[in-house]
Amino acid sequence: MTPYQKWIAFYTMIRKDIVRMFRIWVQTFLPSVITSTLYFLVFGTVLGSRIGDMQGVDYMTFVVPGLVMLAIVTTSYANTSFMFFTSKFFARSIDEILVSPTPPWLLIAGFVGGGVIRGILVGALVLMVSLFFTGLSLTIHSVLVILGFALLTALVFALAGLVNGIYAKTIDGINIVPTFFLTPLVYLGGIFYSVHSLPDWWQAITYANPLFYLINGFRYGFLGITDVSLYMSVSILVVLVAILIAANWYFIRTGLGLKQ
Repeated sequence: MTPYQKWIAFYTMIRKDIVRMFRIWVQTFLPSVITSTLYFLVFGTVLGSRIGDMQGVDYMTFVVPGLVMLAIVTTSYANTSFMFFTSKFFARSIDEILVSPTPPWLLIAGFVGGGVIRGILVGALVLMVSLFFTGLSLTIHSVLVILGFALLTALVFALAGLVNGIYAKTIDGINIVPTFFLTPLVYLGGIFYSVHSLPDWWQAITYANPLFYLINGFRYGFLGITDVSLYMSVSILVVLVAILIAANWYFIRTGLGLKQ
């Protein structure tokens, strides 16, 4: 394929996903906004007044970065896994792509790109909603750190969603990972608390959770506070991206999980 043909292939896959997102915006954008609003009401407004400050900042402000990250993680993962699964079992469009000269890396970029875009858009919507609850008092410590962690996190979980989409045989196979693994890891990654407020044995478990480092790095971008080194958080993200890209390339290149 020529560079122009590769661009057309990539643009077509991305455009198809974006058009779908906005066509069914009630399903793709609204649920995360409503869920986050409920979190802000319950954990921020109701419980936040009783908890007080967390690491020197208002509790409502403390939880905002974690809730934005939760939205990015879940939506970028769900978008890619669902899109690939439907292309494989329902639309059957994946067969046409696989028999075409489209290289595996371009197929990965096309599907993952949609997940990254949706994750960033939903994260931005949740952040805008948070301004109504923080009274526009949410500070920005580093825009570059915020954007970097948002993009890398969306990329990581869009890639992870692609792995799920490749191997899922039923729609239950798409839902089981976010329900029983992804969401608990995010909740236990320090969204609503600082790791230093936990007992020693629970801190050790938290440090073993990779999502803890992503949430802390993202929170640093807003508030300038973190429980761990920022460089460690970035390193974990980069390693995850490299591993997941290699895994997806191998699966698609060899046809594992794709042959019916």
